This record gives sequence, structure tokens and C-alpha cells, in this order.
Amino acid sequence: MIGSDGSEAVMHIGEVAARTELSLRSLRHWEEVGLLVPSGRTDGGFRLYTEADVQKILVIRRMKPLGFSLEQMKDVMRDLESLDAPDVTAAQGAAARDRLAGIRDEALERRQALVRQLRMADEFVSLIGERAG
Repeated sequence: MIGSDGSEAVMHIGEVAARTELSLRSLRHWEEVGLLVPSGRTDGGFRLYTEADVQKILVIRRMKPLGFSLEQMKDVMRDLESLDAPDVTAAQGAAARDRLAGIRDEALERRQALVRQLRMADEFVSLIGERAG
């Protein structure tokens, strides 16, 4: 997004929370633990987020239901930023891609476990539905 003056548009935390369907508390917590740092602050200290920040938040939000730890999420964010850096070396890029491939494989396994759990939940709902009439 570009502001009316040609600069990159920024959003306050409330707008970001609404766009990402996250609580203000979650966004503040992620900053406190070093998972995500807003791109800036106003003179009054209010957090300012860019569209790139929102995209990072969405990556984190998608990892949460899969049960990744804060440390794993930090590692993923660091690798994604590394790949976007203009000065990343071939070796650094290859290492980041290898780590991300490992996370992808782990995410697929975790997703399959969630699918199994969902099937069991559906079976339970069906069973109870039959009995409840």
C-alpha cells in the first residue's frame, strides 16, 4: 500500500488486528517475545505496521494451529526474511530453503494429524446426533 504522499502506508495495531482476525494482545505478545517487530512507531509510541508486516503476521497465524513453538516460528520468519534480503548469499539461501523444506514436511505431518482428529470429531458428532434424535 502506498500513502497519498507516496510513502508506504502504515496501519495502527487495531486495523492490523481486524485485518488478521487476531487480538491486540496476541500482536503485542508476539512483539514482546521477539516474533514480530512493527516497522515503526508514532511520536506517541503507537505501533505502526506495513503491508509487509501484515503478511508476516499471516504466516505466523497460519503456523499457530499446527502447534509450532515460538522458536520454530522465529526460525521460519528469519529464513523467509533471509530469502527476501538482497544481499543473501547462495549458501545462505540454500540453507534457508533446506530449513523451510523441513518445516514444510513437518507442517504436512501435523496437518495430517489434524485431519485425523477432525475425522474422529465428525464421527463423534454423528454418533451423538444419532442418539440425540
